[in-house]
Amino acid sequence: MGRSVTVPSPSNTIEDYQQRNTVYHQPSGLFYTMLERDGVFYQRRHELGFDGKETDTVEERIDYVIGSGNHARSYLHRVPDGRLIELPLTWYSEGAGYWGMSPGYDQPHQQDFRRAVDGECLSCHDGYPRSAKFPDHRNMGEAFFPNEIPTGIDCQRCHGPGSSHVQAALTGKASPEEIRRLIVNPASLGRDRQLEVCMQCHLETDSLEKPNEFRRYGRDLDAYRPGEPLGDFKIFFDQATDTGKDDKFQIAHQVYRLRMSACFRRSQMTCLTCHDPHQSYRRADSTKHYLAVCQSCHSAVVHKAELPAGSNCLTCHMPKRRTEDVVHVVMTDHFIQQVKPARDLLASMSVVIDAPRNHTGVVVYYPPQLPQTPENEIYLAVAEVKNGANLPSALARLDEAITKFSPSDPEVYFELGEGYSAAGKADDAIRSYLEALRHRSNFRPAVKQLAATLINQGQFQRAIEVLRPAAMLPPADDALLSDLGNAYLRLHQFGPAQQALRQALELNPEQSVAQNLLGLLAVHKGDAAEAESRFRNAIRRQTDFAEAHNNLGNVLARNGNFAEAAYHFQRAMAIDPALAEAHYSYGIILAQRRSYQQAIGELRKALALDPSHAEVHNDLADLLLAQGHADEAVDEYRQAIHLKPDFMEAHTSLGNLLAGQGRFEQAKREFLFAIRLKSDAYEAHLGLGLILMQEGKTAEARLHCQKAIGSPDPTVHNAAQKALDELGR
Repeated sequence: MGRSVTVPSPSNTIEDYQQRNTVYHQPSGLFYTMLERDGVFYQRRHELGFDGKETDTVEERIDYVIGSGNHARSYLHRVPDGRLIELPLTWYSEGAGYWGMSPGYDQPHQQDFRRAVDGECLSCHDGYPRSAKFPDHRNMGEAFFPNEIPTGIDCQRCHGPGSSHVQAALTGKASPEEIRRLIVNPASLGRDRQLEVCMQCHLETDSLEKPNEFRRYGRDLDAYRPGEPLGDFKIFFDQATDTGKDDKFQIAHQVYRLRMSACFRRSQMTCLTCHDPHQSYRRADSTKHYLAVCQSCHSAVVHKAELPAGSNCLTCHMPKRRTEDVVHVVMTDHFIQQVKPARDLLASMSVVIDAPRNHTGVVVYYPPQLPQTPENEIYLAVAEVKNGANLPSALARLDEAITKFSPSDPEVYFELGEGYSAAGKADDAIRSYLEALRHRSNFRPAVKQLAATLINQGQFQRAIEVLRPAAMLPPADDALLSDLGNAYLRLHQFGPAQQALRQALELNPEQSVAQNLLGLLAVHKGDAAEAESRFRNAIRRQTDFAEAHNNLGNVLARNGNFAEAAYHFQRAMAIDPALAEAHYSYGIILAQRRSYQQAIGELRKALALDPSHAEVHNDLADLLLAQGHADEAVDEYRQAIHLKPDFMEAHTSLGNLLAGQGRFEQAKREFLFAIRLKSDAYEAHLGLGLILMQEGKTAEARLHCQKAIGSPDPTVHNAAQKALDELGR
């Protein structure tokens, strides 16, 4: 535990930074390289770009190493604002040691160099700071760490506050008994309290399903003291129904598995029965120590069957197994079983993404019994909402508990809002976030989620009213400022948008959302060079930013760089197949390349994803008409007009098509509608003039053709000129 966090240096490095130090992560298409330069360690990322060359390179210094190296070592980078970022590559000790993706990163949309560590995460991997606190996301939603953090878990994690103990010892006046009384000795605690000292970090019922545990409201991260009931600090939950529970094996499962064992249930054993935290048992005689513990209770056991050569108690009853949640790690199974599972427990595993759930909710795991109090009723309801297996009933239960008990903690209302958001009930989510803010006006998690929901609902002014005062309060937050800039941008308030987004980048120059939004602002200003630079910066930091790829593709297409534009549209669609805009943009590129059938297919995909996009209907109609599908084109033009009644171009195109089919009265209505929308709708004037010529209405026809002759389009201009010549001016 004392080596759980270190500052890297050549003297404490056990990894190989020189050989086999590059990992290609196929799901995301990213390359990661571990580097050492002049005693400083780095993790570097790049990908191969449009031209097949290295691009989007980012390199971050390793400021902290997490893990002793017994099983693995992961890495943190400190950014200037105080956040700690987990880096994507981990060193695993299995075999001769190798580099692999960190837990949670082995998937296509992994967080790369953007995963901020929160205080909850680090609280079990490190000691607590002396003069500050780790950031608690339940208070401000921030992850700004003090300038100095401890390097390793210290004595106080198991023994409690030690200042009085140390002071008494230093005076030289207190007796040994008095000195000992001033600090907790876990060995002197009752069984449950002793176990709970270890359980505060070594009990995780399930890392893949939520919630595993729930810290009680009003309790800070560092509030637990050894010797107090752990249930007063947090509650642990397990899956209500899980057919594979007995065989579930994860990296922080030590206590969970031990508590399943008959040895544990039928004795008074604790973790200290086998483990002395002050000793390292990774020595040649470690197995001998553990076997002696087993034989202290089981000395009379006689095996009737012949045992495999080299086997012992641990080989069969506490075998080493590969963990399911961190597939590169092998650990001892603390479930003391009578019969070893009949399969290869060390076989390699693949990370399972979005595995189907096999449960029906959550139940309390520890403490085994919870008193029936209003507080506990709310915790149970919140846990069910966070789990989400039975979301409608869980939301009803939490809403009912809130109505009945009127809790004062803003977190309760926030969790209700999160549940309603997950259920697609935006109005109820907004109501709940507002209620959280009524209980604590500066509760930033609710501010962020309320603003995001309002923006998604198109309520941009309300979002600004929420974000603007919050942005003025310390600590400054680049994500909050980016959301504020986004809301201003949606309302075409470009000055305030630019100010907020630039402030976001001053705090965090790598803020990809702010870069993308500033790119959109540059597009509005007509500055293609700045727009391209901004979009490329956004992608460099977040290579799977689908919207930025699509936006960059649009800029490149306008500049005539169709090949690279197509590449970025394809990247956007691969990253987010549901991004309708990317299918639309790519369809237009295909049309320009005269791949009309493919283009039609992409526009149809875009409409399947977003049927309300009038421009896509209009462009699809143009393509269908060019391919001779006039009737289908009529339907698409009409749909475009239905969605956007003032769509002048669609009225004109539909009028031309109807005129070509001899449906002149309908065509005239469309042309007249286009002209009412825009008096200089030259093509509509031409179409209407030609119909009027055929009807013999010479004066009216001449009037409209004279309007059309002013068109900058040579085709329209020349046709109008020809018609006027026939009319004899």
